[in-house]
Amino acid sequence: MKAITLWQPWASLVAIGAKKYETRSWATSYRGPIAIHAATKKPHLVAYPPVDVAIRSAEVLGFPADIRTVDALCSLPRGCVIAIAELVECWKIVDRYYTVYPKVGDARCIEASGKTGNVEGDEILFGNWTPGRYAWQLENVHQLVTPIEVKGHQRLWNWQPPEEVQYA
Repeated sequence: MKAITLWQPWASLVAIGAKKYETRSWATSYRGPIAIHAATKKPHLVAYPPVDVAIRSAEVLGFPADIRTVDALCSLPRGCVIAIAELVECWKIVDRYYTVYPKVGDARCIEASGKTGNVEGDEILFGNWTPGRYAWQLENVHQLVTPIEVKGHQRLWNWQPPEEVQYA
């Protein structure tokens, strides 16, 4: 099975179904099951995520308001596969940008296989939607009951899941 390593909190946002697109600087032709691996790297507010993203991520992940900080995000699993998803499409982020009416946030247009789509809301906050990048659409996400410790890698990599993976 293919796997992709994501930094926290993005890996956990995918695992709970709050982040349906993983944005990357490169496209992939791969479609099929994909393991979501949480990187070992600890989150820190100096480099990433921006404070508004950290606060919203912690809120979506269910942390109490008084601990919606980088400390809360550091408690998320790291260095392990936390979910299995289906990579169903790789969209190109195009140079069209507009504000959703009434003003509830910004949206991005995406294109793939002759289709177009729109992305808005928290999804915009949880990715890098710069035109020219790619949005990998993830569906049928299943969070693992117990994260499986494994060393991650850059780009897509191969992972052999245990015979009996239990989903939450």
